[in-house]
Amino acid sequence: MDAVTGVQTCALPILAFSPDYATARQRIRTAAEHARWEQQALALGLDDLTIDVVWRGPKNAKRVLVVSSGLHGIEGYLGSAIQQTFLAGHMAEQELPEDVAIVFLHALNPYGFAHLRRVNEDNVDLNRNFLGKGESFTGSPPMYADLDSFFNPKSPPRAPWTTFPRALWLIARHGLGSLKETLPVGQYEFPKGLFFGGHAPSKTQELLDEHLPTWLGDAEQVVHIDFHTGLGPRATYKLFVNREANDPAVDDVKRWFGNDVVEAWDPAATSYTIRGGLGTWLAERFPDARYDELTAEFGTRNVVQIVEALRSENRAHHWGKPGSAASRAASNRMMQAFAPIDGGWRRDCVEQGIGIVRQALAALLETP
Repeated sequence: MDAVTGVQTCALPILAFSPDYATARQRIRTAAEHARWEQQALALGLDDLTIDVVWRGPKNAKRVLVVSSGLHGIEGYLGSAIQQTFLAGHMAEQELPEDVAIVFLHALNPYGFAHLRRVNEDNVDLNRNFLGKGESFTGSPPMYADLDSFFNPKSPPRAPWTTFPRALWLIARHGLGSLKETLPVGQYEFPKGLFFGGHAPSKTQELLDEHLPTWLGDAEQVVHIDFHTGLGPRATYKLFVNREANDPAVDDVKRWFGNDVVEAWDPAATSYTIRGGLGTWLAERFPDARYDELTAEFGTRNVVQIVEALRSENRAHHWGKPGSAASRAASNRMMQAFAPIDGGWRRDCVEQGIGIVRQALAALLETP
């Protein structure tokens, strides 16, 4: 019996993984109803896709815990499972102080979740789309143009072993550090390329800009956990803090979650600097609150396999034949890279994710 969820941990974390976006959304709605949380669906105006918001506590709360999933589409499988598991446990109904609220944002990129893509319907990586005031949707890292022909070849996908030698050659030539500061940073010149940040604010950004003040407008302190997958050693996690390493607030975050799992921006470490990240935008959007946005990254496969999966899926989407064997194989590699069908990985990651949410809530509750 798990002390957090009050249910048998041997089965539920695995079963909490939904087979698809539509099932995940229905499960979140049902779980919220059973837990007696309030809910609202924010429509994207595209098919029947919604960002679902469930919450408990006052809308004028001074302290707010936010837990979000699916900013990177297919990565929403894990975040959704964690949200479902939390809602099924006794912590979902525990008594809270009058000035505390909990807000779950489910499937920030429902298109990507539904179509097994990391990006939205416009091929936009949403975690590169939240540019700050005064920034324009232009530019790309200096080396990106030279690398685009490899990372976005204009032909149907091939077997992964044809990609690995060239990828290893690029790493040997440029160094992994240089590639980290080029490929994933965010670019705004190649609409069909990887890590494209868009040419304008996405519908997700517009919806958050409109509706988040409903729950966060009066907040003085916000702890926000945004769940992701793909980066780091398998079935382990890091919490990337949206702050510089010398920021005194980082010490608080390390005390809340543990020094060994918290990492501030450091180009020499696991993380990398990006443009248009959600955390930076949120801190700017709510300047009167202490806003600690933490990206919880759960490892799946090594970096070359992750990049190969992204390359193959993007290639299949733009240049392949829908429903072909090669396109199906590319989608399968995306699942292996971002939502492994592995009972041990799923169990361990959900249990660790619940622990993170529990620690985040404890951090808020310790503040008078």
